[in-house]
Amino acid sequence: METDRWSGILNGAGYRVEVPRNWNGRLVLYAHGYEGLNPALTISDPPIRRHLIQTGYAWAASTFSKNGYDVRAGIEDTNTLAQAFNAIAAQNNRPLPPPARTYIVGASMGGHVAAAAVERETLETAVNKFRYNGAMSMCGVVGDTELFNYMAAYQLAAQYLAGLPAASFPDNDFINKKDEVKDNLWRIFPLLPKDEGKKLSDAIMNLTGGARPVAADSFRLKPLQDPIWARFGSDGTIDGIVSNNIIDTTGIVYQLDGDPALSDEERLMNATILHVRPTTDVNPRRTDGLRWIPKVNGQFDVPVVTLHTLGDLAVPFSMQQIYKRRAAVNGSDQWLVQRAIRSPGHCDFTAAEQIEAFEAMVNWEQLGVRPAGDEVLNPGVVANPDYGCSFTRNTKGPDDSSTLDVLRKIFRSCS
Repeated sequence: METDRWSGILNGAGYRVEVPRNWNGRLVLYAHGYEGLNPALTISDPPIRRHLIQTGYAWAASTFSKNGYDVRAGIEDTNTLAQAFNAIAAQNNRPLPPPARTYIVGASMGGHVAAAAVERETLETAVNKFRYNGAMSMCGVVGDTELFNYMAAYQLAAQYLAGLPAASFPDNDFINKKDEVKDNLWRIFPLLPKDEGKKLSDAIMNLTGGARPVAADSFRLKPLQDPIWARFGSDGTIDGIVSNNIIDTTGIVYQLDGDPALSDEERLMNATILHVRPTTDVNPRRTDGLRWIPKVNGQFDVPVVTLHTLGDLAVPFSMQQIYKRRAAVNGSDQWLVQRAIRSPGHCDFTAAEQIEAFEAMVNWEQLGVRPAGDEVLNPGVVANPDYGCSFTRNTKGPDDSSTLDVLRKIFRSCS
């Protein structure tokens, strides 16, 4: 497929733009995931790049001007790139008409960017304002700061059940306790739990979205647990994006089994475990731009389609439940379709799953026909052994990794 490819720097952020010769007049902005604190800025191509250019879409992606968990920069820099698309094309001797439609797609932290980009608060407060026609958020942090609350709650529950409860936050001695916590909970971490480790598994199942296929298996995989444990011990400042503690576990109810009624043991745990309170007004709404960590309030009026794997521990499936509740409260759930994918890790989608969701979002925006999705709030539906099969596509394509193919077979994912 013949395309024009341009790259450069825009307001301190690198960018890449690709436009097919048979451009269909539509533009897709792609927002990448978390890149850590590495000062080197990098660009990621959209995972569905092959599909986009073969079907005539132009796409553009920004490095963002900062790394770390800086969703604010992600939105502003992506919006700036969307605004500059025609100027970039003209500078490269290919004048183009303004895109007829512009969509935003993001994964992980970029899924937070994509969801927040279409929020009413963002449209009102962003410095660089841009209105997208639709969004696709994959494995996204669509519960915004609730992700950090979950991480802290996991650590606090592990310490409590291991008999080494945190007395203060942050627990400055956690790094020295970590191995003992694991030894007290597992015979072999995280494959063979002791009795208290089984309780932790149930507690985290409830924190991450409730009983559901694949999730229990994910909890036993060391490659999935190690990155989570590496984040424990945070002081709640989130890579310096906010300078004070943003974590709030006061609304979390710990449950050690599948019964929503609290047992005596659960009541004792909830009464005695350390509850972390955030610094007052640590992430305020601003009049001079976006919050330090932009909110996903559930206030939007364009089609949004999400994908989330059921076993994700890094950005758990509960993010989708939080998003759905917020959208329902604000009357925006009419614009939200969510799809569950049966896979154990973070963002491990097949290209077919992503393409199908993207085209569903575009067709919805273009034709007004709402696509099918999954129910995410009904515990009985989510716990069904076949949950997630409707939109899981295991056919391996040229852009899918062999590792993902093996994972799907190991976890007996849907045919």
